[in-house]
Amino acid sequence: MSDNPYNTGLDRTPANYQPLTPLNFLERAASVFPDHTAIVHGTLRRSYAAFYARSRQLASVLAARGLARGDTVSAMLANTPAMLECHYGVPMCGAVLHSINTRLDAAIIAFQLDHAMAKLVIVDREFAPLMAEALSLAKVTPEVIQYDDPEYAGPGDMEGAKDYETVLATGNPEFDWVIPEDEWDAISINYTSGTTGDPKGVVSHHRGAYLLAQGNALTTSMAKHSVYLWTLPMFHCNGWCFPWTLSAIIGTHVCLRQVRSAPIWKALAEEGVTHLCGAPIVMSLIQSAPEEEKRALDRRVQFFTAAAPPPESLLASMDAAGFDVTHLYGLTETYGPAVVNEWHADWSDLPAAEQARLKARQGVRYLPLEQLEVRDPESMQPVPHDGKTMGEVMFRGNVVMKGYFRNPESTQKALAGGWFHSGDLGVVHPDGYIQLKDRSKDIIISGGENISSIEVEEALYRHPAVAVAAVVAMPHEKWGETPCAFIELTAGHEVDDATLRGWCRDHLAPYKVPGRIVFDAIPRTSTGKIQKFVLRERASGFVD
Repeated sequence: MSDNPYNTGLDRTPANYQPLTPLNFLERAASVFPDHTAIVHGTLRRSYAAFYARSRQLASVLAARGLARGDTVSAMLANTPAMLECHYGVPMCGAVLHSINTRLDAAIIAFQLDHAMAKLVIVDREFAPLMAEALSLAKVTPEVIQYDDPEYAGPGDMEGAKDYETVLATGNPEFDWVIPEDEWDAISINYTSGTTGDPKGVVSHHRGAYLLAQGNALTTSMAKHSVYLWTLPMFHCNGWCFPWTLSAIIGTHVCLRQVRSAPIWKALAEEGVTHLCGAPIVMSLIQSAPEEEKRALDRRVQFFTAAAPPPESLLASMDAAGFDVTHLYGLTETYGPAVVNEWHADWSDLPAAEQARLKARQGVRYLPLEQLEVRDPESMQPVPHDGKTMGEVMFRGNVVMKGYFRNPESTQKALAGGWFHSGDLGVVHPDGYIQLKDRSKDIIISGGENISSIEVEEALYRHPAVAVAAVVAMPHEKWGETPCAFIELTAGHEVDDATLRGWCRDHLAPYKVPGRIVFDAIPRTSTGKIQKFVLRERASGFVD
């Protein structure tokens, strides 16, 4: 028994302790601002009162089918109102939301459905044929509900699936939804990309989602009633927890079924968008839009990007168009971004090249993340803050996953030593800001020297003709490995491999210069990440 006198007779009770859950954000928004617009989708305008009622109806429908604590509901949906309702309605009945990447193949979807033990599937009509194929390969036999988005007029259907709106109408809009028994209860499961072996199911809990959702608002300086444009897929890390963030600040979701330049510019101008997130490819899409699609903005728009640092030219054009770009970093295992490049006001007075260098850094921890360090993975000691010594980026705190579902071995490995091991290699600068240098599997070892693929990519990005660069290891008869660069050119520019290699020699040590440069389209995932495993396979057939 504790000898702390402040613990005597001062126990937790329902009056002074409630499990943390982001579901309460929607209840509060609906009770305080019932008529405020929560969701915009095409011509649809839905209030917070209606959003809350429909989420409760969904929870009611699921509960009536016996779904409860620990059961999995899988959703394969575009960025639509139904996907937002799933982020609330599914956990409101105690179940766990499994959001499926809409660009996966049937075999991987079948694996996820089986591994997550899905009991019910909600699928967009567009993806129904793919889901039907996946279910034909899966062992589970979940009930299927099909959502027919009024903004989609293309083909697709699943025989025997129940209609989402018809089913929802049978639910109770006053359903007494379930507060989690424990804030450590799972709220969602998200599968990693699975580029090597089977994907891992990352389990997130209500407490972490609550904290990261509020951390988003604080980090992005989201004022009350901000307007958020959905260019980031909601299936990706639960949309970085922004489906819950927007309810906390009583904001407006502007849904976007497809990421296309014309509807993006239309929403920016007509819906008063204040914030959006996406990979650098989304920025390129915005900037490369035809002039007739672009619109003058009467406000600065906050754009938050992850993945590779944007090239200096793209940052400059985004700034000129009215966007403030902030670099974030995180993983599925940290609920999305948990690191931010906090910008200092005096940095804005620096030359553009220096600003781009500073923006390329990942930064410092989010407020709800307790600790962020770069450590030697062997000794587990922190690396010096010299901007040179590499180590593994490690996280510790309440916005780190519960673990990998039904995979204790990988969970123990990932959380060894009381830290989450990201697998990312980085350095810490003297001011405490971290900067990624590579994934541990992407480091190039040439003649015993480590070459950061990111460093080579950054040098290539500084050339005006380079729109996208991806560098991987290529076999070398003498040195073992040497860099191989895959390049996509900027529209209207031309450059040959000899010129680019000369450029690299001016900016890099000789052994870091790519042995081969390939001009070709670069494969990406549905979230815009470059698929380096595909490029490594291609490069393995080259010999320098």
